[in-house]
Amino acid sequence: MHRNLSESWKNILSAEFDKPYFRELTGFINKEYSNYQCFPKIDDIFSAFDSCSFKDLKVVIIGQDPYHDENQANGLCFSVKDGIKHPPSLKNIFKEIASDLNTEIPQSGDLNKWARQGVLLLNATLTVRAHEAGSHQKKGWEIFTDVVIEQISKEKENVVFLLWGKFAESKKKLIDVKKHTILKAPHPSPLGAWRGWFGCKHFSKTNEILQKENKTIIHW
Repeated sequence: MHRNLSESWKNILSAEFDKPYFRELTGFINKEYSNYQCFPKIDDIFSAFDSCSFKDLKVVIIGQDPYHDENQANGLCFSVKDGIKHPPSLKNIFKEIASDLNTEIPQSGDLNKWARQGVLLLNATLTVRAHEAGSHQKKGWEIFTDVVIEQISKEKENVVFLLWGKFAESKKKLIDVKKHTILKAPHPSPLGAWRGWFGCKHFSKTNEILQKENKTIIHW
């Protein structure tokens, strides 16, 4: 499964692939994809890494689980394939961007354009069985993606981590706050967005931080 992972990440994560948990996870995923409809497509499982090289990474956004309905998940958290109706959380993300940066709401919900600028859109669980939210949780993905966050924290400097909602905030313990910046906000889903997601201005704040570090800003 990890053979699909891009070279820039293999160097950072190669130690994980021979560990018992990852071998078990690989067996589980292969069986699930053989016997059930699962998302994203098997070739897109590591798309977040393919689209954002380790070298160029500047920002990390942490999600929980891929979308589990037809043609939505494309391997990047909160992102959907081009031409697909925007799910509620993504709608609220785009509303906040429009308000924060005084821009139009994008037509496409495909966030690959962010990833190519150095934004890692990382779900804690990288796969899901169709129409069964959370069905691939606690099978080993979270161990792997926690290592991803720890390695970014250890090997990089001045990365901006955007933690939206309680689940993402629970990852704070993996991040060295002396080296990196954490911005926290409620989750953008309709259930919690009213608690302070709108007006959080994470997109302009992220760009201000990047500018101070003499890094190219993100064109959200």
